[in-house]
Amino acid sequence: MTTVQETAAVRYGMWVLCPAIGAALVWGLKLAASWVTGLSWFPFQGVFELVTDIPDPWATIGAIVLGVIAGVVFALIWASEMLAVDVAHDRVTLRKDDQSFEFLRGEVESAFADGKQLVLLAADGTELARETSDLSAGKLRAAFEAQGFRWREADPFADDFLLWVEHTPELPPDVNALLAARKKAIDEYEHGEAGELAREIRKRGVFVKDTKKRQYYRCAR
Repeated sequence: MTTVQETAAVRYGMWVLCPAIGAALVWGLKLAASWVTGLSWFPFQGVFELVTDIPDPWATIGAIVLGVIAGVVFALIWASEMLAVDVAHDRVTLRKDDQSFEFLRGEVESAFADGKQLVLLAADGTELARETSDLSAGKLRAAFEAQGFRWREADPFADDFLLWVEHTPELPPDVNALLAARKKAIDEYEHGEAGELAREIRKRGVFVKDTKKRQYYRCAR
């Protein structure tokens, strides 16, 4: 079996790096608070004045703690969006955000990278999975080919995708409702929710991908 995932330096280092950067940024804002309160045109003056009113060392301690918390939250979001791919001779397993999606060899006709997304196709053109990650397309290709799976250079159904607009008549009402909810999730940067909604839409025979926050869809043949 071949596993493709983020390096150990990324998977473990982010738990140190993100809180450290968060603490440094918030501490830097605390240091800049006195200067900002002297700029009458700068917005949120009340917030910065409140910061300058807090005596040290409590202001410094509070800034560092707040920054660490923000960094941990960012690391949690980052970790939830990481994809790990296990490719064995008889199956492909995708692991993301404590979820696991397994596809047997007979189900997977081919795989390819569409931008930053890994896509698995069935023989009839059905999209079995479409998951976003920062994994190297070259490493993914090597893993699939090493286990005898077909790797495509591009999406053979790219020209079938159409721009989605609200109440698209071609689509059932429930799919339009899911796509509307997914658009809201994308606009609010709720990537985990957007991914889950895409899986629900896929169960209904409609496959969706994004380009610059716009949703494109194609229906199963």
